[in-house]
Amino acid sequence: MKEYEVIVVGGGHAGVEACAAAAHMGLFTLLITLNKKMIANMPCNPAIGGSAKGIVVREIDALGGVMGFAADYDYLQIKMLNTGKGPGVQCLRAQEDKYNYPHFIQEYLEKTANLHVIEGEVTGIDYHDDVVTGVILKDGTLIKSKAVVIATGTYMESRILRGKKSIVAGPDGENPSIGLSKALQKMGLEIFRLKTGTPPRIKKSSIDFSKAVIQDGMEGNYAFSYLTTKFKPLNQQLPCYLIYTNEKTHDLIRSNLDKTATYNGLQTGVGPRYCPSIESKVMTFADKKRHQLFLEPEFKDGESIYIQGFSTAMDEKTQEEMVHSLEGLENAEFLKYAYAIEYDALNPLQFDLTLRVKKFKGLYGAGQICGTSGYEEAGGLGMVAGINAALYVLGKEPFILKRNESYIGVMIDDLVTKGTNEPYRLLSSRAEYRLLLRHDNADLRLTPYGYKLGLISEERYNAFLKKNENVNKAKDILEQVHLGSSKKVNDYLKEHNLQTLNSGVSGLEFLKRPEIHYQNVYDLIPEVRDIELDYIGVAQLEVSVKFEGYIKREQLEANSFAKFENYKLPEDIDYLHMDGLAIEARQKLDKIRPTTVGQAGRISGINPTDISVLILNLKRAKK
Repeated sequence: MKEYEVIVVGGGHAGVEACAAAAHMGLFTLLITLNKKMIANMPCNPAIGGSAKGIVVREIDALGGVMGFAADYDYLQIKMLNTGKGPGVQCLRAQEDKYNYPHFIQEYLEKTANLHVIEGEVTGIDYHDDVVTGVILKDGTLIKSKAVVIATGTYMESRILRGKKSIVAGPDGENPSIGLSKALQKMGLEIFRLKTGTPPRIKKSSIDFSKAVIQDGMEGNYAFSYLTTKFKPLNQQLPCYLIYTNEKTHDLIRSNLDKTATYNGLQTGVGPRYCPSIESKVMTFADKKRHQLFLEPEFKDGESIYIQGFSTAMDEKTQEEMVHSLEGLENAEFLKYAYAIEYDALNPLQFDLTLRVKKFKGLYGAGQICGTSGYEEAGGLGMVAGINAALYVLGKEPFILKRNESYIGVMIDDLVTKGTNEPYRLLSSRAEYRLLLRHDNADLRLTPYGYKLGLISEERYNAFLKKNENVNKAKDILEQVHLGSSKKVNDYLKEHNLQTLNSGVSGLEFLKRPEIHYQNVYDLIPEVRDIELDYIGVAQLEVSVKFEGYIKREQLEANSFAKFENYKLPEDIDYLHMDGLAIEARQKLDKIRPTTVGQAGRISGINPTDISVLILNLKRAKK
């Protein structure tokens, strides 16, 4: 019987990051998946990134993960979102090739040292007392390990719902995971039911795109990975298209609610608030006369078009009528019908900040089994779960990301502190310090951690340090160099349609002007030309200079709050008998078992008075 140090169950986006992280940290790792060909599959939209999510992909890459450079490998289209807004909300989104993206990752995992991949169905967890010791396969095979990461995605006891039909199946019609959910319940873990869905796929040649508004990608140095040096020019990117629903679409939906699993009683799981079905949108926002839809390619050379925003659980005939009501899709041919999918997940309040199941040593969760939605959220959780499973086996201190360090830290803290009753989606508004958690500075925040953990190579880390050194050198020069209001300077500014100078300024003050970019500084100040700055360094320099005051203010707030985050709570603290605490506070603190006072303060139902009482009791106990 072969024994592993870490076993990862599930080959989705969470499982990929978990097994790669553990293997890269030197642990003998096994990935068990139902179908090797479906590793890193994209059953919903083949896109990576988006609001907040794009920054998570940057964070995964900065830690040494897989998703970023896989997304950069051969995207169909890429663009930076929210460019008209501040740097705290700007993020990348790329349309991926549904075949090339998973194929790239599958080949990458095959070549990863310390990693073994097999096909199998895990139906149970082997454990003794409160220590996990392996997994049990459907055929009864026991595979021993010192830690297990469960990353089953939407497969656990999954059902596909369409109209009045319910089929036991996983995403894209794959086999579901049957039996593991019951085994986890027998271990005393709380299961709840969630739901997500996907829209129809339409034959490209059957669409009249002249009735749609073209949505192009962007030219420039845009990448998720800090390792990427080649960028696809705009003329090699594929366009997406914008269309809208109309009153005819809405009338069809309203008159056929008995034919959708969303409203006819077939669906029992709770769906995602921020990615609802089209029937939910029409019924919830009854005053809206139209809803945005995007026509997005799934393959570089394929016919499949994804109708983003048109997720539905209607029966097939009604789906056809709904699609044919859309302008430009009157003669659309279906390649695949839409469906909703229900699955089992674990109540995230059962996890701690390392993503370990509190009741068991060596058992971790990652991805949609923790109550999240989205490939990016799954990847971020997989990264942290894989790292902590490896650290547990190695007998080292766990890895915990704080809310002011990463969106991944915000997400984990939200899940394990507040819980969720619907698929959780990251939003920039969830982060208190989003100006600190920017797209450009993910490496500054997380690459030192990745290096310390053994996930970042010496060569990459040295390049990171050199880039930071050059940014600081350039900043020092700009602070010292004076740019006068000479004819030569003002002629240059006029030529580039920029405001002229009435008096001299430092290079740093000059760069702070909203319309000025580093290229202008480079052209006018010869002293910086000897400093080598790549596009990443330029972006970090510009943001840090232009938003210096705002960034410092937010950092001060984060530092002020840090004293509560660093105020550790004893593991054996007795909340149920703590004098002065409200009954609700006692029960919730006892259930969630926060690790710090800061985390305790974010629990729903815990108020400032409860925190004051908690701190007072801790001080008394210390004396």
